[in-house]
Amino acid sequence: MTILWDNEPGASERYHFALGDVLLLGSAPLVHRALDDDQHADLVVIGPLVHIDEASMLVESVRASRPEVGFILLRHRLDVTTMGQALRSGFREVIASDDAPALSDAVRRSRDLTAKLAGHHGAVATPQGRIVTVFSAKGGVGKTTLSTNLATHLALSGLRTVLVDLDLSFGDVSISLQLLPTSSVHDAVGMHGHLDSEGLAQLVTHHEPSGLDIIAAPTDPSLADRISAHVVTELLRVAAASYDFVIVDTPPSFTEHVLAACDVSSLLVLIATLDIPAVKNLKLALETLDAIGSPRDSRVIVLNRADVKVGLRPEDVVQAIGAPIAVSVPASNTVPASVNRGVPLVLESPRDPVSVAIREIADTHIRARFGGPVEEPQRRSLFSRRSR
Repeated sequence: MTILWDNEPGASERYHFALGDVLLLGSAPLVHRALDDDQHADLVVIGPLVHIDEASMLVESVRASRPEVGFILLRHRLDVTTMGQALRSGFREVIASDDAPALSDAVRRSRDLTAKLAGHHGAVATPQGRIVTVFSAKGGVGKTTLSTNLATHLALSGLRTVLVDLDLSFGDVSISLQLLPTSSVHDAVGMHGHLDSEGLAQLVTHHEPSGLDIIAAPTDPSLADRISAHVVTELLRVAAASYDFVIVDTPPSFTEHVLAACDVSSLLVLIATLDIPAVKNLKLALETLDAIGSPRDSRVIVLNRADVKVGLRPEDVVQAIGAPIAVSVPASNTVPASVNRGVPLVLESPRDPVSVAIREIADTHIRARFGGPVEEPQRRSLFSRRSR
């Protein structure tokens, strides 16, 4: 399949001679999502009005995990500076937009190279894992607890899962799992542009009781400013090439890192609680996601501590945000107790009502959505050690 990123009216008809039928898209996030959804997509052509910096960022973020995908850049006027930047970014060719025969030849050469990279004609690319970002625009709603337990359950189910702590200043994932990482997201900065599965393995800390891997936030909050959104995009895409699921925990604001994660995510899990500030911030978050082109069908809304009696009802939340609640998670004193012990609740108390609700999110709204089997996970060594 050929993807055409172009905002000019009639673009697909203009280039039909050289490209044939195309999937016409209008932004980098939509191209990312289309590549994730179709592992057979082998060519992206970027139109002449797309800014060279945006085009280059797209190529750089994709090439680490999908080197077989060819990128061709169209320009109204060819100049040395643009061609140099494009080729350094990973474009295979830069073609004049009015030269249909040259574009046709470039498409043929790109497909020939793709076939060679794949090893044979028609080879299927390695399947990509799914990136799931957990977000709330308000702190204190239980976001890290939910992220940690979702990731733990997926790992317990036999799925290769990594949890990335993107709260780069004040992340709590590692302490929530009683881990002492020796590396963090910041270590990906030095690998930017050439991060691969071997480099990724150096960033990972393993949680033995569950089989979950994590990539921790830096222990020094000042390092957050040294981590660019491009590094985050590359890290998440390389992780998706190595794992079945990448779960992303986030800070309670739309930082550049959060926006980068949203751009490459297959699913967003949005959390609120029964209080006016949380509901207001969720509504604003939904409006922001609409504004940046995030598909509404890629969102799952979770109401945490949904049964507390505070004068606000779940139906009031639905009316305020104009969207349905997928899962309601009850309040429970077992949650802060498990956090203080550093043991995920789904591992320690799998029959607790909160654990049951978290498994519903993971199994019904994540695994089943992407066609994965839903099976009862096998419990691991935490309990075998207790039985001794």
